[in-house]
Amino acid sequence: MAGLFADDDARKQVKQLEERIVKLEQELASSEQQKEQYIRSTLDLQMQMEALNTELRKLRGQNEELVHGLQDAEKRQKDFYIDLDTRLRRFEGGEAAASTGARVDGTRDVSADPVGENRSFEAAYSLYKAENYLNAAAAFRDFLKHYPQSVHEANVQYWMGNSYFLLKDCKNSVASYQALGEKYPDHPRVPEAMLNIAECQLNLKNKSAAQKTLKQLISQFPGSSASEKAKKRLASIK
Repeated sequence: MAGLFADDDARKQVKQLEERIVKLEQELASSEQQKEQYIRSTLDLQMQMEALNTELRKLRGQNEELVHGLQDAEKRQKDFYIDLDTRLRRFEGGEAAASTGARVDGTRDVSADPVGENRSFEAAYSLYKAENYLNAAAAFRDFLKHYPQSVHEANVQYWMGNSYFLLKDCKNSVASYQALGEKYPDHPRVPEAMLNIAECQLNLKNKSAAQKTLKQLISQFPGSSASEKAKKRLASIK
């Protein structure tokens, strides 16, 4: 009987071991399935990312083409406008002035060359964009000497003022900005120019003038982004 019980116990233990092995095999199979599913998900995600990157590169290429096309269109439009403006000046100045390149008052009209005028402006602005502010200021200054009646005059005054401002030449910066505001009071760059004028006045230790400029900016251009900046700047002045 003792031997019989011993056999039964052994069979029970063997059965328990078999059940544990089966359970472990099932868990292992389930783990393998989960691992395969994870690998497939990872691969799918990688493929999706590669597809998105490809689409992104494609969109960037299209965007660059659009920007380039827009720049070309703007340049053509600017050239057309300058040429049209020059033709109108010649017409208003009389047929004789148009043929000789002279104004009615007898002085030479150097702006009769719209292509050269446009190239000079682009060259000066390229210096500004390249952060070569010293040469940019000189180029803008020379531009105004050669093309005093240019359609670019307002923008030239603004960018020249910015060049001087970034060079910390407050005197010349204020002069350029003020020329812009006096001749073109409705130009969209005037609010930002006034904001920079106030900063120059503060740098020149003229706090009362800066406060006056900021108040004038807030009054003349309410609701503009420059006006909101002016309010904050005015509140910070002590």
